[in-house]
Amino acid sequence: MKRTLIALGLGLVCGVCAHLLWFGLRHPQPIGDFDSQLAWMKKDLHLNSAQLARIRSLHQESKPRMVALAREVARMRREFEVIEDQRQKEGMIDFLKVSRVAMEQRVIDNECMDSARELVAATAAVLNPRQRDQYLSLLSPAMQAAADGAFN
Repeated sequence: MKRTLIALGLGLVCGVCAHLLWFGLRHPQPIGDFDSQLAWMKKDLHLNSAQLARIRSLHQESKPRMVALAREVARMRREFEVIEDQRQKEGMIDFLKVSRVAMEQRVIDNECMDSARELVAATAAVLNPRQRDQYLSLLSPAMQAAADGAFN
């Protein structure tokens, strides 16, 4: 009985180790920085050097606008946190302030979506039809979810 339990335990440990090793070797590397994202696009979409250079340029041109929008989004989140803290501490809500902040948030959300759409459209214009279809099919679920408000 003891040998059976040892054999089962050893088999379980070996199975788990083999499983973790197999998935560890085949797990794709996370794509974190811009260069690795471009490398992925080049490989997956089969981009040539001119296309890659143009896409890099488009993203670099849009970066200041995207950074400014990200700052605005962060500022709006801080304002909502202040309003929530006030509500919890004082039990009161300044409805005019909430309305103003919510309206500003909608404007910023629309600007973010417009900027993202412009960048996607400009990038898609660089691609050939097959590449464009693949690129848009990869991005369309995320763009639709963002448009539906799933990321808020």
